[in-house]
Amino acid sequence: MEFNDLKIFQTVAAHGSVSKAALELNYVQSNVTARIKLLEKELQTSLFYRHKRGMILNTEGKRLLEHTRDILSKMEKMKSSFLDKSSPSGVLEIGIVETVAALPNILSSYHSKYPNVEISLKAGVTDFLLDKVVDMKLDGAFVSGPIKHPLIEQIEVIQEKLVIVTKGSSFSTEDIRTKPLLLYNKGCGYRERLEGWLKAEGIIPKQIMEFGTFGTIIGSVAAGIGITIIPESSIADLAASGTVFCHPVAEPYREITTIFIRRKDSYLTSTVSCFIDEIIARARLSIPST
Repeated sequence: MEFNDLKIFQTVAAHGSVSKAALELNYVQSNVTARIKLLEKELQTSLFYRHKRGMILNTEGKRLLEHTRDILSKMEKMKSSFLDKSSPSGVLEIGIVETVAALPNILSSYHSKYPNVEISLKAGVTDFLLDKVVDMKLDGAFVSGPIKHPLIEQIEVIQEKLVIVTKGSSFSTEDIRTKPLLLYNKGCGYRERLEGWLKAEGIIPKQIMEFGTFGTIIGSVAAGIGITIIPESSIADLAASGTVFCHPVAEPYREITTIFIRRKDSYLTSTVSCFIDEIIARARLSIPST
């Protein structure tokens, strides 16, 4: 089995067509067909359902595609590691929770220094992004910490305060018994802090409404639909304008730390190494909230 066969297989799987794959790879169609058949013969299994309009991966094909992505990704990272380390290039795949206050400055500074790097961002809650980093589907991620995982190393980025956000200027924990909580999906670090606080207080929320984006949550709070919990820095402008109001969270649930995580046994490419250097440099300039 050759690495090129895996690339051909991945391209056919992506297009669902031998002819389209051949066009992209600049191969003759018969060569692509022959390489796919040779791969199936070597693995002793069919990889596609074939029909008049193209090809669709079967169960075994899907299994091979997962392995192929992993193998080709590692090959690309190995190649990139031999490039000029002072001028990294390629794609940097980073996960983020949407409310990381330090992220714009880090990205702006990094991009200005290394314009040849294409930065790809994937948003999600902490648990989701942790799984992606462990599975090596992301180079790293900004999440709520600390994280305890044997495969993960972490860098503290910034410490912030969580606040309760409401439409009105007054708030008490009893309001949670009568108004919906507007929260990110399970696995969000902010939500875990709030749930821990409420459990300690013996408060059962009236209702929890789950949302996938920061904009939707804050827009719904501003519309008077319910209450949320969020880092104070991410809501400062709206609070200053009086659109929403912030209220303190009790200790020890108030403080939240944003960390950058990566899989410790993954190869540290120059692209990732320079990004980590930027995180450390920006973190040193940050002043923890008081």
